[in-house]
Amino acid sequence: MTDISLHAASLVALSPRALQALRDRVGAEALQEAGYAAGEGAYRTFVGWLPAIAGVDDPKELAAPRLAEVLSRFFSDLGWGSVEVTPLGEATFAIDSLNWPEAQPEAGLQYPSCYFTSGLLADFVSRIADAGLAVMEVECRSRNDPRCRWLVGAPDTLTTLYQHMAQGADYLSVIGAGA
Repeated sequence: MTDISLHAASLVALSPRALQALRDRVGAEALQEAGYAAGEGAYRTFVGWLPAIAGVDDPKELAAPRLAEVLSRFFSDLGWGSVEVTPLGEATFAIDSLNWPEAQPEAGLQYPSCYFTSGLLADFVSRIADAGLAVMEVECRSRNDPRCRWLVGAPDTLTTLYQHMAQGADYLSVIGAGA
């Protein structure tokens, strides 16, 4: 199969109205699945990019702080924005971005809505970890949060977190983190 690069501008080029229409329940699932499908290609690109930038062939060779730094540079170099990776609690970590292009701050949406990215990150980080991980966006610039924040953890952990949040709990309190 031949890969084609998906630049951030491709997703952002969708008109705000079309993108908002896609963010209904069915559209959100479609965007997330598309992102998940794109994760494999993004991971392959990352692995091909690593030797020249980080001096390693496998991301597993990087200690967590260095991996976080390299991930930020990778996504920034691709035009997707900068990211910061931070451990949260004992079973999750956060991927934060102040300038992620899928977010549309003028949209004023009610819920986090970077569905494509959630799918992409789920596949991408699962490949790095060589384990099935889930991703859930909990803050989004499209709903006027100051950043986009995706939590990464085991599927059971994030399912439990989601259930608590659906009952009104703050995600930081549930995972025992303060940032």
